[in-house]
Amino acid sequence: MKAIRRFTVRTVLPEQLQPLHELALNLRWSWHPETRELFRSVDPEVWAAVGEDPVRLLGEVPAARLSALAADRRFLRRLGDLADDLRDYLTGPRWYQSALPPGDGAGPLPAAIAYFSPEYGIAAALPQYSGGLGILAGDHLKAASDLGVPIIGVGLFYRHGYFRQSLSRDGWQQERYPLLDPDELAVSLLREPDGSPCRVDLALPAGRSLAAHIWKAQVGRVPLLLLDSDIEANGPAERNVTDRLYGGGSEHRLMQEILLGIGGVRAVRSYCRLTGHAAPEVFHTNEGHAGFLGLERIRELVGADEKPAEGVAAPDEPPLDFGAALEAVRAGTLFTTHTPVPAGIDRFDRDLVARHFSGDAALPGVPVEQVLALGAESWTGGDPKLFNMAAMGLRLAQRANGVSTLHGEVSRAMFNGLWPGFDAAEVPITSVTNGVHAPTWIDPAVVRLGAGEIGLERAEDAMTIGEAKRWTGLERIGNADIWELRRTLRAQLVEEARSRVRASWRQRGAGEAELGWVATALDPDVLTIGFARRVPSYKRLTLMLRDQERLRSLLLHPTRPVQIVVAGKAHPADDGGKRLIQQLVAFADDHAVRHRIVFLPDYDMAMATHLYPGCDVWLNNPLRPLEACGTSGMKAALNGCLNLSILDGWWDEWYDGQNGWAIPTADSAGLGRLDPESAEAEKRDDIEAAALYDLIEHQVAARFYDRGADGLPHRWIAMVRHTLVTLGPKVLAGRMVREYVERLYAPAANARRELAAAEPGGPSYPGARELAEWKARVRQAWPAVRVEHVEADGPDEAQELGATLALRVQVSLGPLQPTDVEVQVVSGRVDESDGISDAVAIALKPAGGPDLDGRRRYEGSLELSRTGPFGYTVRVLPAHPLLASPAELGLISLPPEAVGMDAGVLR
Repeated sequence: MKAIRRFTVRTVLPEQLQPLHELALNLRWSWHPETRELFRSVDPEVWAAVGEDPVRLLGEVPAARLSALAADRRFLRRLGDLADDLRDYLTGPRWYQSALPPGDGAGPLPAAIAYFSPEYGIAAALPQYSGGLGILAGDHLKAASDLGVPIIGVGLFYRHGYFRQSLSRDGWQQERYPLLDPDELAVSLLREPDGSPCRVDLALPAGRSLAAHIWKAQVGRVPLLLLDSDIEANGPAERNVTDRLYGGGSEHRLMQEILLGIGGVRAVRSYCRLTGHAAPEVFHTNEGHAGFLGLERIRELVGADEKPAEGVAAPDEPPLDFGAALEAVRAGTLFTTHTPVPAGIDRFDRDLVARHFSGDAALPGVPVEQVLALGAESWTGGDPKLFNMAAMGLRLAQRANGVSTLHGEVSRAMFNGLWPGFDAAEVPITSVTNGVHAPTWIDPAVVRLGAGEIGLERAEDAMTIGEAKRWTGLERIGNADIWELRRTLRAQLVEEARSRVRASWRQRGAGEAELGWVATALDPDVLTIGFARRVPSYKRLTLMLRDQERLRSLLLHPTRPVQIVVAGKAHPADDGGKRLIQQLVAFADDHAVRHRIVFLPDYDMAMATHLYPGCDVWLNNPLRPLEACGTSGMKAALNGCLNLSILDGWWDEWYDGQNGWAIPTADSAGLGRLDPESAEAEKRDDIEAAALYDLIEHQVAARFYDRGADGLPHRWIAMVRHTLVTLGPKVLAGRMVREYVERLYAPAANARRELAAAEPGGPSYPGARELAEWKARVRQAWPAVRVEHVEADGPDEAQELGATLALRVQVSLGPLQPTDVEVQVVSGRVDESDGISDAVAIALKPAGGPDLDGRRRYEGSLELSRTGPFGYTVRVLPAHPLLASPAELGLISLPPEAVGMDAGVLR
């Protein structure tokens, strides 16, 4: 029989044990070893049975055990100390509270930042993530908490989370979606003062509505608000909006993203109203899924149906128009892109979006035409029938970034069409390389080893803040200590992997009598390579299988054997990815090698905490440049694991020849974008697989098994030590969040303040109104802006290094004034087609008023500072002190080709 109602019966804790609830409901326990150990000591068997989840532990521990603990003075002292420690952590000043204003000290740091993401990987006990994007978001919140950054996280609460993975007998991925009961999780319902659940309501087409409750997960100091549509106020279709992460069809996904963006802003406003938390000055959109948040903030500012929440002051003030509201919103918005390929961007049918933002579903004051324009693929080659979420995210944000240096370059090229006329290098997308939350991902044994050398307090600071000076001293750790630690961690992984392999084979239908071999699967003294990640085709799970005989020879080498631990999930709708898993599993099932290579199903955070520390080498072989960052290798490095990777993502940035190995790539331009079924792609994979085998055999395994007289691999240990000392401070989420604060959050808050600042009694957002009017005027006048003539003193033939050219340029500005533009000379090395690279721009100065034809003259000098082919051109750009980038409007005026480059190229 099946129950028709489900609810959770909570344990009533004795009064002395009440602080256990406080500790369990703050997810800091997930990265605080002392708190986890306290919960383990409550009942070790139950702790293991509930997957190390404190909330479930407190629901299942026997009452007799609780009574005994309530009388255990030693336990109560530990409990009191940890409760006090948590309160100190939540209330005491941290890095952010003592940080000086960045740059020129233009203003205080933001009072609060709202961070929106479709998924969050905080802990295995709160399964609201699918892969790297969610884990990154979780690490961002944890690092912000450790640093004291006042972030409010916003996401959705998925009743079925992401799927759990198992394998059929023939190795085909199978999915199941267990129902999550929020009463069994470390979340609490946000309530109004009268005790009723706080609710967010959105209008839908055809007179329907979508309502959501708000669950709050406390991530250290950071509140994470998760919107849940599975409530009685909704009809069946609306209740299912938040059913699964990345599930459903196009309209289902669109409704999820509308709820995340628009509903998320409303949830933040309610949370601030109910708790007194400072209102966010900056909104951070983590990938395009939450991009609609900008539309809701525009609605707030255009005098919509309720008093605006961003300080648009007195009700008798004239409301902002759409253009001014857009500028105010853009100034305080940051957009982070995580995809290096257009196929990774959410795109919806334009008519579907129009239906959800017009008629009954319209946002007051936000015309549907303006909504559609924000997501239009207006560039050459764009599809006019589609609405592009990344395009909207970029148009609604004055600041944007990729997630590694290489990904920043890729993103500038990919989105170049939004800034026509500008070279990709000038597209206003910067980069902040991702980081990982060290206390979550470093094994406690690694922390103890480091703390033994530099002290526990300094070790904790080093993991939190991420400055190189705090990591000095680790180079003194002895070879024997490092090697003993690595062997211990490898043995732990072997034990964990055997347990998971046995469980997987039992799920696949094997009897106990068939599984005797599992006891000898893997070896704690064999070089161990790890490969674990999502399984889209570009990550090339099966590259290692290109030459199966070569792989077998590596696995079964008589003196230098290798073993490989593999894990990963394919998207439920990705049959191609499932076939890759099936191919890998078929190879790993072979009796001859199954003790040397294993596939572990259901890759999640709990498995990862064993994988990263236990592997000697972390393998990553994506198609370059399709890996935006690839943070799994960072987590491995923090545990002394060496990376073996294609030069992509973060590895392209920080590989130094001593912290691992770079897999050579095929040298054909654009190979990374080939159809995977093409002959060129097959050839590329053959070349790169052969390079991988050679590296493993002749460099990786050779160095691992090269032992000194004392039995230690000294050169290997030196690489491990170098990795810890040099990569440790770089790969931290603490370093990443500090960069976001200093380079993006603080400038965005200051830009917003500049647009909002008002004289007493004057209208709010005067700067936004003025900037919007200026942009409209410039856009209308720009067709009349022309470079009429360029001349330089000096012959066109070869010039000497250090010579100076005097330039005179005549431009027509139409109705614009010189203060509206900047005239620049752009110079640099030129190629055979006269394209300028390594360009340097210098502003020219106006010389006198307009001539009789209304043209204006600009003058300046150009120093010939490099040898070889050299060239220059001249351009006119809009200029305004409130622009974050000269390219912001996407407007540029260049000389006619015959005048520009022909007159300007010098050889």
